[in-house]
Parts: sequence; structure tokens; C-alpha cells
Amino acid sequence: MRLEMMTSAAVERYLGDCPGLIVPVGATEQHGPDALIGTDHLCAEAIARRCGREHDILVAPTLAYGMSQFHLGFPGTMSLRPSTLTAVALDLICSLAATGFTRIYFFNGHGGNVAPIRCAVQEYYAARSMAGAATPTPVHCRLKSWWEMPGADALRRELYGAQEGYHATPSEVAVTLAACPDAIAPFNRPPPAVSTGDILMHAGDNYYDAADFRRRYPDGRVISHSALATREAGDRLIALASADLAVDFRAFCGAE
Repeated sequence: MRLEMMTSAAVERYLGDCPGLIVPVGATEQHGPDALIGTDHLCAEAIARRCGREHDILVAPTLAYGMSQFHLGFPGTMSLRPSTLTAVALDLICSLAATGFTRIYFFNGHGGNVAPIRCAVQEYYAARSMAGAATPTPVHCRLKSWWEMPGADALRRELYGAQEGYHATPSEVAVTLAACPDAIAPFNRPPPAVSTGDILMHAGDNYYDAADFRRRYPDGRVISHSALATREAGDRLIALASADLAVDFRAFCGAE
């Protein structure tokens, strides 16, 4: 079920049965010499839309831009400032709350988005707290990344182990191969050699500026063996992640 393909009256009927929706969020940023610039939002979107189709869950249009400043050393990357992403996410929360949604599930495809979106959620609650709101808000927000879904996480670890790496990973490339099978040309590039110290320092998208990233990771990948990706693995990852997303979303919507 796609929000942009429905009427307002249909959404109102949906809210009579379910208080929540999924908002896919990602990024538009380089993913090495072979993978798609849209990888992060394409992954979140493909999984969320399958979940919506198969489980009658409402899915909002994808927020395709994220906090990607450290990738701006590569052509095609488009980044929001952290403060801009926080402001956008906060406005989405406020808009959805104003129109009757009380469970907002941000489904993420890019690690750099986590801190700004968490900040947006706390900004929403802080405004109420500091205004002395007398009753608790019924609006709850959740942020989960697709690779945190238990089934998909187990499979990517099983298939790739340490060769999964941290950026332009074979798991996310596999998902895009399944979601966009004609968009990626065949490739067989070995993983880049990168200092272990760099990896320990920057794990979790904890990078510095764009010039530093380009110096440390010149082809854009972070120890990921992207060529291990297959369409078949992508199909499995999408199926597992969408099933787990449905379970987590339903539990979230039923929480007090």
C-alpha cells in the first residue's frame, strides 16, 4: 500500500484499522565504482514496498536524500546537512501526527541518517515537554535499518562474513541487483585494501569530511567485496527483511 497512490479518504479508512505507517529513508551517494548511487534509498524502498504489498501496511514515499557529506568527494553524491535532515524528519513527524498517525516507523538504508533522525524524534518530544504538556503524546516513533532485521542480518553474515565491509557492501548491492536487475553491469572487482585502524575508527559511518574519506577510501568502498553480490541473495534478503519488518511494525503499532 503506497501513500502517494491513495486518496485522503482511503488513508482515513486505513487509520480506522491501523495507526501507523512506514517511512523509508535512504541517501543518494556514491557506492564505489560499480554499485548504484541510489543504493541506500533503493534498498529501503524495495523492502518496505514488498512489506506493504504483502501485509497491507501503508508505506510513505521514500526520503531519498540523507546525511552523506563525507561522500561529497565523489561525483553524483547529494547530501543534506545533519540539521536539514533533522528538520525534514521533524516536519514529517509533525505532519503525520497532525493528520492522525500515532505510530511512525522510519525504515532506514543509510547509517549516516541515524543520529539526525533520532535527534528529530527527540525534538518532537522536547517541544511538548518544554511546553508543559499535561497528557502524554500518543505519537510514537521508531527507527530501524534494514540490515538490523534478524533474518537479513543472519543471512548477510553467513554469506559474506568479514567481506561484507562497511560501505558498498555485497548485501546492499545484492538487494539492488534484485530490485533493479537491469541497472548494474556485471563486475568482478576485488575488495580494496584498507587500514584496520581506519575501519575501527570509522565503523558505523563515523567519518570525517569528504576530503579525508576520499584519501582513506579512494575508490569509495570500505573493505567491502561488492562483487560477491548476486541477484539470488538479494531476493532472499528482501524476503527476509520484509517479513521481519512486518512483524516488528505490527508489534510497534500494538505497543502502549
